[in-house]
Amino acid sequence: MRVQRSALDSILLNNVCEVRFVRRNIKPGAPLTRRILCTKSHSLLTSTNGRITLNYRPPTNPPQINEAAENLITVWDIIMQDYRNISMDQCELIQQFPAGEEFWEYFNESIYPMSPEQKLTFLNT
Repeated sequence: MRVQRSALDSILLNNVCEVRFVRRNIKPGAPLTRRILCTKSHSLLTSTNGRITLNYRPPTNPPQINEAAENLITVWDIIMQDYRNISMDQCELIQQFPAGEEFWEYFNESIYPMSPEQKLTFLNT
């Protein structure tokens, strides 16, 4: 389902979302789209599991970009365990999980056991 910037930004505050978006900067030989498992849920990220399992760290500097002007959302990338900007020019919400036990069950069963190669495949499909 295509999603607008303001809607996704709101959803990410209390959920973990799987999102596919078109790259802003095309890389030769790389797919035109990227997939990400991400959140902006403060309660999830600052929890013990968020800090230890997801390696979350709070931002140390203010944003260097104007998200609205660039049509971006800055999120915590759960697989890459770092901040990432999602281009909202063409963005699709694939699925969402409430940021709590439902997410941790999904993470422990589906994401945590992935090999590095499987994680790259996830990101590039």
